[in-house]
Amino acid sequence: MKLKEKLRAIRLRKKGKSYKEIQKNISVSKSTLSIWLRDIKLTPLQEKRIYVELRQKNAYRLAKANQRERIRKTGEIIKTAKKEIPSYLRDPLFLAGLMLYWAEGDKSDESEVVKFSNSDPEMIRFMMKWFRKICKIPERKFRIALHIHELHCRKNIENYWSKLTNISRNQFHKTQIKPTSLGQRKNILYNGTCAIRISDKNLFRKIKGWKLGFLEMQNKMPR
Repeated sequence: MKLKEKLRAIRLRKKGKSYKEIQKNISVSKSTLSIWLRDIKLTPLQEKRIYVELRQKNAYRLAKANQRERIRKTGEIIKTAKKEIPSYLRDPLFLAGLMLYWAEGDKSDESEVVKFSNSDPEMIRFMMKWFRKICKIPERKFRIALHIHELHCRKNIENYWSKLTNISRNQFHKTQIKPTSLGQRKNILYNGTCAIRISDKNLFRKIKGWKLGFLEMQNKMPR
């Protein structure tokens, strides 16, 4: 019986199969295989195939482990944020900012980037206050992205939003300029659209937790 298994293992090895692939066909320990197959040399092409497949499997296992950790961490952040809601219910700044972000902010779970866009200067000013006072965002994390029409002065508009947000132009993304349509007139009050961007996945998850916590509290209230 062992001789039959050994011969079969040798045939599979000569075909370029890895030890794990052979073990799927033959119930034998790796140490036994090492003895049986020690004199069999793989071709460079066979070795490369085994190496590439091993790297792919390791990369897949690592990706799955990272995914599980991300899901676990996300769940913890959301759970903690939901518990914070009762202590914020009497804070008008918190509630107004949360409602505004809920309505106008980026909620894509794929990117997990905190982003709020608007053309209303007072709304942008308010959300900057919310991010600073409620979310405690370090100044270095803020990024500003502008969209303007080509017939307006880019430098003037960038200076306008830099002053309003109190964010240095060094933290501005490249301003996106839209072509001017035929017959469009220059509006001297126009300042484009301003987007506040914060690349912080944990903050994105926290805001999501606040929203879910607020919803749960509202659903529990008598109607």
